[in-house]
Amino acid sequence: MTLEEAQAGITLVFDKPYKWTSFDLVNKVRWHLKRKFGVKKIKVGHAGTLDPLATGVLIVCIGKNTKKIDEIMKGRKTYTGTFLLGKTTPCFDLEMDFDKEFPTDHITPEEIAKVTASFIGQQEQYPPIFSAKQVDGKRAYDLARDGKEVELKANQIEIFSFTTDATNFPEISFEVEVTKGTYIRSIASDFGKKLNSGATLTSLRRTQSGDFSIEGAHQVEPWIENLMQD
Repeated sequence: MTLEEAQAGITLVFDKPYKWTSFDLVNKVRWHLKRKFGVKKIKVGHAGTLDPLATGVLIVCIGKNTKKIDEIMKGRKTYTGTFLLGKTTPCFDLEMDFDKEFPTDHITPEEIAKVTASFIGQQEQYPPIFSAKQVDGKRAYDLARDGKEVELKANQIEIFSFTTDATNFPEISFEVEVTKGTYIRSIASDFGKKLNSGATLTSLRRTQSGDFSIEGAHQVEPWIENLMQD
């Protein structure tokens, strides 16, 4: 990669590491590009945030390709992961400790199949209060952490496919294909509620975003090593 190529526009797909924020990855790529080319500024952005505890496809746009971010983000997203029935956290995933427990003895395979099928199609979804949604110019998670009441508007989303596997019950494995703006944490929480129980997202991996798949994703450190050696 040359500076001219980077500035003209490059789109890359990375496998975001566990516990990294999306900004952590973008910042690392930007820092090494500036170091490589000896420049003070270079445009780098990502198309679609992943939560810190999620891994997988993160699309990074460089130079003039940052103008394509909004268009790239419109693509469908596919995720795999697990959620645990019978326990919840305030943020719907494991960034916070479990705060409530619910019974699971009444849940049958038939009910799981019925609830899984009920998620298919267009619907309104409420984001978690511990999310990056803006409320009066502030992030919802900042307000929630300050103990303030947070009211978020529902998003119009669509779930195209959703499969679950309860072999390791009360852990549920899943694969889901969704539109932009869908919170998988909210799907986990709503799944538990529909079963008259509770659920927490315990792992999440994005395997596809639009035309970009995990099979073509770069690992961060090897990519940096190759960049600096060129």
